[in-house]
Amino acid sequence: MPYPDRSAYPDPFYPVVDSVAWVARLARLGVGTIQLRAKELNESEALQIVTDALEVIKGTDARLVVNDYWRAAIVAGAKHLHLGQEDLVDADLSEIRKAGLTLGISTHDDEELATALAAKPDYIALGPIFPTTLKSMRFAPQGIPKITEWKKRIGDIPLVAIGGIKFEQSAEIFAAGADSIAVVSDVTQNADPDARVRQWLGQSAEAA
Repeated sequence: MPYPDRSAYPDPFYPVVDSVAWVARLARLGVGTIQLRAKELNESEALQIVTDALEVIKGTDARLVVNDYWRAAIVAGAKHLHLGQEDLVDADLSEIRKAGLTLGISTHDDEELATALAAKPDYIALGPIFPTTLKSMRFAPQGIPKITEWKKRIGDIPLVAIGGIKFEQSAEIFAAGADSIAVVSDVTQNADPDARVRQWLGQSAEAA
């Protein structure tokens, strides 16, 4: 297996997807932590998609992480939340904690890391590690050495690496200090997403 511990949160393989259909597909394949990142939704739409995503993971081992929509996450009864720095500005951290949600936070530079650490997160994400075309990025690629630096600075807080990472680079990313790798296009844009997921999970297609 490319990583040793599937009991950790977030799981070492941490796909990020934008639809309930993807959440359901990954949960059926045995993925342990799945982030739902659907942008530009109003509050009603956000509540609906979070509710639907929680429904499709019932009976599986999957944990759903809601990106951004903290109010919907609370109302729908989600247990895990991820906030970007922009989302963090408008979020009510006391309400989030009162609801019992875990909290992961994105970081890109020293200032953002300080902001994230002040919120006492359950994990810190660093990105983009490599160039990515999925969204316009204000920050240049961080590179693998930054993973090691960030891990030294955050100590026992789990570190999630994200941004342009493929399975073939995973061993190097974990060796640099990442506890988890958030994966987007390496799964969603793969010619055979299910086979790629099994590869990340350390399974072979024949054994599935």
